[in-house]
Amino acid sequence: MARYTDNLEMMVKARRYNNFLLSLIRKYAKQDCTVIDFGSGIGIFARELHGNGVHIRCVEPDPTHAAIAAAAGLPVSRSLDDIQDMSVDYIYALNVLEHIEDDEATLMKIWSKLKPDGVLLVYVPAFQILYSSMDRKVGHFRRYTKRALLEKLRKVGFHVMNARYADSLGFFVSLLFRFLGNNTGSLNRLGLILYDRIIFPISKICDVLFSSFLGKNIIVVARR
Repeated sequence: MARYTDNLEMMVKARRYNNFLLSLIRKYAKQDCTVIDFGSGIGIFARELHGNGVHIRCVEPDPTHAAIAAAAGLPVSRSLDDIQDMSVDYIYALNVLEHIEDDEATLMKIWSKLKPDGVLLVYVPAFQILYSSMDRKVGHFRRYTKRALLEKLRKVGFHVMNARYADSLGFFVSLLFRFLGNNTGSLNRLGLILYDRIIFPISKICDVLFSSFLGKNIIVVARR
């Protein structure tokens, strides 16, 4: 089994965090659109969209994760190469690009699959100073700054519509985990639930003030 499937399955318990991400996805996931969940993992978000009639396909290279998504009734491809060029209205990639060594080449391939004016939603971890045992466990090559990510998107031809940091309190929680957390990178169930139920809702409020320069993650919406 993939080395971080346990973390993915644990994240199902982060209901408020997942609902926040799902709300981001749904802004552009219309029922008459063709949607790709790129790097879908076990299909946590794709299942919600599929159940509401959205024409969605998962793209997931990991065989274990792809099998779990397929068992849930989701259409799954192992590569973007299986998707026709200029055939997709909307692609979202949540916590994916940091796993890919040549992220610029992947962004170029995503760009080629989108229809003209098609939308890309990207959500990635922010700030290399937060890189911890958890990043190492799940195979992150990097964390991003907003400026660096926007430069890569524009380089391959995307037009950035919106970009901001997210989860400002999470920045400090992640910094604390880097210096005081475990060496295995495993999530603590109780800690995750407390973070999801108490800290994350407050963090979303704080983002109103801090999202231009501080956060645990980065959210970008761009068009081809």
